[in-house]
Amino acid sequence: MASEHSLDSLTSFLREAKQRYWVPGPRPQRQPLPPQPPLERDEPPDAATDTAWQEAMRVFQEGQTVHGMVTGWNRGGLLIRWHELQGFVPISQLRQVPLFPTEELRDETLARWVGEELALRVIELDRSRNRLVFSERATLWGPRDGERVLEGIEPGQVIEGSVSNLCDFGAFVDLGGIDGLVHISELSWGRVNHPRQILRIGQEIRAYVLGVDREHKRIALSLKRLKPNPWIEIENKYYVGQVTRATVTNVVDFGVFAQIDEGIEGLIHISELAEEAVPHPGDVLSVGDTVEVRILRIDSENHRLGLSMRQVAAPR
Repeated sequence: MASEHSLDSLTSFLREAKQRYWVPGPRPQRQPLPPQPPLERDEPPDAATDTAWQEAMRVFQEGQTVHGMVTGWNRGGLLIRWHELQGFVPISQLRQVPLFPTEELRDETLARWVGEELALRVIELDRSRNRLVFSERATLWGPRDGERVLEGIEPGQVIEGSVSNLCDFGAFVDLGGIDGLVHISELSWGRVNHPRQILRIGQEIRAYVLGVDREHKRIALSLKRLKPNPWIEIENKYYVGQVTRATVTNVVDFGVFAQIDEGIEGLIHISELAEEAVPHPGDVLSVGDTVEVRILRIDSENHRLGLSMRQVAAPR
């Protein structure tokens, strides 16, 4: 899909693609958009490409809205044809971010955009890498909203935004013209397997600003830093030798992880599960099980806790 197409072959491709991949069903309603005037065709291909890159830079700098045709998709989003250039719209930058319960539904959903013309803004441009990134959501922002956010934001601030997308590695938050990222490790002091466990798209949240990279327009956020670190007070609540209840949060080959308090998780090594040898921890425990454990080690600095089921009955 990344190869160059003539106008005739592109038109043919779009018609065939839409017939092949169109899947009936509800989807966001879009109003027809006026066609964008084409570039003059009496230029050589290289000159037309140069002109297109120059135009892309101009509309990027001025924050103008342009119109691009969806020619395909990949795992990360939609492929866009704009003049002689191919660009990309990340899924997180669609006006209404779709949800994909399965990979099959991902393809079916994204395929429905093929052949559509979208109103877009350029949010990233690097000709040396042939990289042109568009956003549909950015058309809702003012031309300098993102710049104003970047100029005024500083590490340590607490800001408000709305969740714009959830992915395996974290959550994107719309700050009003630019997105910040809450990495999955910064969502909670406890274990989070996927951001959807605690967040939903469109949810209004408050976040702590961890870092700002103005050159690359990146903002790192945290939710867990708005709550006290439970490891700081652990030694005031628990002690080595104490027997307490724990909930299994993960099962691995070498043991199970169990939570004794919110954000406080420890490891029960496979050798500490029972007196007799255990072939695999999954033969004994499952996620969600509640067990009694004895605390063997507390390492608050490195957020580590050693637990044992085998030694619960042993006197200390």
